[in-house]
Amino acid sequence: MTQARLASLAAALPDLRLLTDPSDLEHYGRDWTRRWTPAPLAIALPASVAEVQAVVRWAKEHGVAIVPSGGRTGLSGGAVAAHGELVLSLERMNQVLAFDAVDRTLTVQAGMPLQAVQDAAKAQGLIYPVDFAARGSCSIGGNIATNAGGIRVIRYGNTREWIAGLTVVTGTGEVLELNRGLIKNSSGYDLRQLMIASEGTLGIVVEATLKLADPPPPSQVMLLALPDMDALMQVFALFRSRLALQAFEFFTDVALRHVLAHGAQRAIEGDHPFYVVTEFDAADERAQEAALTAFEEGVEQGWISDGVIAQSDAQAAALWRLREGITESVAPRRPYKNDVSVRISAVPDFLHAMQALLTREYPQFEVVWFGHIGDGNLHINVLTPPGTDDAAFIAQCEHVTKHLAATLQQFGGSISAEHGIGLVKRAYLESTRSAAEIALMRGVRQVFDPHGILNPGKLFAPPSPDGAH
Repeated sequence: MTQARLASLAAALPDLRLLTDPSDLEHYGRDWTRRWTPAPLAIALPASVAEVQAVVRWAKEHGVAIVPSGGRTGLSGGAVAAHGELVLSLERMNQVLAFDAVDRTLTVQAGMPLQAVQDAAKAQGLIYPVDFAARGSCSIGGNIATNAGGIRVIRYGNTREWIAGLTVVTGTGEVLELNRGLIKNSSGYDLRQLMIASEGTLGIVVEATLKLADPPPPSQVMLLALPDMDALMQVFALFRSRLALQAFEFFTDVALRHVLAHGAQRAIEGDHPFYVVTEFDAADERAQEAALTAFEEGVEQGWISDGVIAQSDAQAAALWRLREGITESVAPRRPYKNDVSVRISAVPDFLHAMQALLTREYPQFEVVWFGHIGDGNLHINVLTPPGTDDAAFIAQCEHVTKHLAATLQQFGGSISAEHGIGLVKRAYLESTRSAAEIALMRGVRQVFDPHGILNPGKLFAPPSPDGAH
C-alpha cells in the first residue's frame, strides 16, 4: 500500500521532491516533544503554491492525511507524523516575495525562518517585532499556525497582530487569498484570523503578508535578582509605571543552574530564588535615570536583592542568554512541558496556586519554570529523572496536568498560551473552551477540511465510542 501510494504521488507530480530515507522520515516526522515515534509515509517538499495545491488534491483523492511542517520547534506535538501521514514541509518555500514601502508590509513564503524575516525587514529600515529564542529555526508559517508570542508580547502583541494577509490552501485544495493586506475590511468574516492558531487543521498557510514597524528607540537590558515570588509582580508594576517596557521575563534559580551548566556566564553573585530580565526604552538620560530610580525604589522596598545593567550589546546578549538558553539547556533531560496563561491581574494568585500544586505533586522531580510575566504566560518544565521509564514519567505528569487544567479553569486561563494544543493538550481543551465553543470549532473544521485530511488527531480529542466529544 505504501509503495503504491508513493508511486501514485510520484506519477501525479513528477517534479515534486519526495524523501523516503528512514533518517528523513524521523527528522521531519517529529517536533520538539520527542514523545511519539515518527512514522510518516514520506516527506513532500513543494516549491510553489501550485505544488502544495496539487499535493492536497492528491491526498484528498487517495485519502492520505497531511501533516504541515515548518521548523518543528513546537512543544505540543502539532507537527508529529506517527501514523503514516504525508509530511508536507514548506522549507523550500522560503523567499521574500514583495516589500511595499508605502504599506510597510513584507510578503513572504511560509517556510521562511523568523530570523530571515527579521533580517529582511531590517534591510528596509523597519522591524518585524515578533521574537523568541527559536528564531533561527522556526518558520513564519508555524508561527502563524500557533499564533506564537515570545518575549516581546508586552510591547508588540502576538503574531496575530502582525498578519495583514494570508494565502492558504484548504483541505479541499482551494487557494484562498485572505484580507489582501487591507487595514480596514468589514466585508464579513475575517477568515485570515480564523486561520491563525488553527494548527494546520483548516488550511496550509503558504504565503503571508506581514506588517512592519519602526525600529524601537535604543534600549537597555537589566538583570534583577528577587528575594521571593511575590516580588515579581511588585517589580513588574513598578517598572511598568516608570519605563516603556519591551520585555519582562522571569526565571528561577533552578533554571539558572541549568543555563550556567550549559555554558552561560553568571552575572549576579550569590543565590537568589527568582530572576528577571527586562528590556526597556533608553533613548536619553531621563529614561536611564528613571530606570535607576525604579531599581533603587525596588531595593528600598525589599523587592529587589541585586541587579546589573548591560553596558554593551555583548553584555545585553549575555544577560538575555540566561533566559533564552533555558529550553536548550534542559532539552537533554527530555522535559515534560506545560505552557499556560492567565490574565495579568490573576498572575499573583495563580503563581501561588501553581507553586503549591508543583510542590505537592512533584516532590521527587526537578521542576524548571520561567515565563513572560508581562503577558501572563508561564512555562513549566518537569525534568525526566535519569534512568526513569519515559512512559511511567509521562503518566505521572499527565495526572498532575489534570489538576493544573482544573486550576487554570478556576482562574479563567488557558492550557496553551503559545504552542498550540496539538496532540499533547487535546485532552485538556475543555478546560479552556466550553462545549459549545468546541462543537462550533469542529464544525468550522468540517467546512474547511470536509475529508479530514489536514493534521488529523491534532487539536481535538477523538470522539468517544458513544459519540460524545
